[in-house]
Amino acid sequence: MSNPQPLEEEVYDMSGARLALTLCVTKARKGSEADLDALERMFQQLGFESTMKRNPTAQQFQEELENFQQAMDARDDFISCAFVVLMAHGLEGRLKGEDEKMVELENLFEVLNNKNCRALRAKPKVYIVQACRGEHRDPGETVSGDDIVMVAKDSPQTIPTYTDTLHIYSTVEGYIAYRHDKEGSCFIQTLVDVFTERKGPILELLTEVTRRMAEAELIQEGKARKVNPEIQSTLRKRLYLQ
Repeated sequence: MSNPQPLEEEVYDMSGARLALTLCVTKARKGSEADLDALERMFQQLGFESTMKRNPTAQQFQEELENFQQAMDARDDFISCAFVVLMAHGLEGRLKGEDEKMVELENLFEVLNNKNCRALRAKPKVYIVQACRGEHRDPGETVSGDDIVMVAKDSPQTIPTYTDTLHIYSTVEGYIAYRHDKEGSCFIQTLVDVFTERKGPILELLTEVTRRMAEAELIQEGKARKVNPEIQSTLRKRLYLQ
């Protein structure tokens, strides 16, 4: 049996501009200002040009993403990556705008894919979604202490439409997300802590975010709840932010 070879460590070029767009419904979402403050601090520390918009309607969610894409494609400089943070009430696959109308997440994600955004073609696109994805609540399960723990072708001319994308959801499909009235959401606060205090590839940082959230106990309506984020990745290389 031959010895397994270590993986080649190919990394995204992060020497260019880093752009971030945050769209947040603060209306009827107490604690969201604390999340915006934390994100602003994180983007500043990580060298992002950050834009924040409060209380978009469903249509404005779509329009702001399209404006973000058009502004990037109009730039002459090299862009390394883009972060998009979406915070609102939601159901699976949809977000609720300030006007109570719904917008499809899939339509928002399509705006920056490799087909529709030239500036971000083959560049990492990171979506952070702080929203409920259903009505389920997780009381948690008891575990013992020990348990907490294709053919490649070289054709650089083409690239799949949906690669180089990372979706980070505050909760798994079908479940609600939690937010504290004053301190903000466990998800955003934990993510900002890890991204600003730790170094490493982003998927390893997200494993640490998941570990911390899995250990946390949230009390809601007098009952203990557990919550964990969900990460979906089509990244082709390692992404380092620091």
